[in-house]
Amino acid sequence: MKILVCISHVPDTTSKINFTENNTQFDTNGVQFVINPYDEFCLTRAMWFKEKQGASVTVVNVGGPETEPTLRKTLAIGADDAIRVNAIPTDGLQVAKEIAEVVKKGGYDIVLAGKESADYNGQMVPGMLATLTDFNFINACVGMEVDGTNVSATREIDGGNEILSSSLPIVVGGQKGIVEEKDLRIPNMRGIMMARKKPLVVVDAKSIEASTSIDSFEKPAPRGSVKLVDADNVDELINLLHNEAKVI
Repeated sequence: MKILVCISHVPDTTSKINFTENNTQFDTNGVQFVINPYDEFCLTRAMWFKEKQGASVTVVNVGGPETEPTLRKTLAIGADDAIRVNAIPTDGLQVAKEIAEVVKKGGYDIVLAGKESADYNGQMVPGMLATLTDFNFINACVGMEVDGTNVSATREIDGGNEILSSSLPIVVGGQKGIVEEKDLRIPNMRGIMMARKKPLVVVDAKSIEASTSIDSFEKPAPRGSVKLVDADNVDELINLLHNEAKVI
C-alpha cells in the first residue's frame, strides 16, 4: 500500500504577522514555520499504516527551498521519502494540479491531506485533488481503517459523525480525530540522523498558470476596549447590550 501525505509549510500560529510592499506581500522575517497541524495528524495516521500494515509513506510539498526543513522533519518522524514540487504556491487549484501530477506518476493508493491549511483555511485542495485524479474522496475525516482495498472512514458532520465505506484509491481530508494530539510524534535523535540519508527529490513544476492573484492583505480590526459593569447595575448592562452591542 502506497500512501502520499500532502504537507503544507505554514507559519506557527503564535507568530506575529506583518505585510510588506503596500500590504501585497507576506513578511516572513522572524516567522517560525511548521508542518500544517491538519497535515501532521494525517502523517501520524500514515505512520500507523506503515507500522501495522507495511505501507510505504511519501510526503509531498509544493514550495521553494525554504520548505525543505519542514519536509526533513516529516522524514525524521518516519516518512520514507519526500518530494518537493519546485513552485511558489499561489492558489489551491495550482497546488492541487501540481500534486495530481505526482499522484498519477507515483501510483499511490491513498492520498492523505489536512482538510485545510492553517494559514489560508481554504479547504479546497483535497477535493480538487480527488477530482483531478478521479479518486474517491472523504473529507473532515476523524477515523480511518483499511482492509485490503476496502476503506471504512468516519467523518464529522453537523451534530455528530457519519461512517462511510469506500474503496481504494482514495483522497482523504483529515483533521484532529484521525489521530489525537497525544499521538503526534516528536522526532528523536535517531530519526533526525536517519532523515539526513532519506531521499528528498525536487521535481520541476508544470508551469500551471494561477487562477487567482492577491490584491492585498488586511489585518483584523483591533478589538474594542472592554466595559465593566457592576454586577448590581442590571439596567446599565441592558442599555449597553441594546444600544451599543445591539444584541438584544
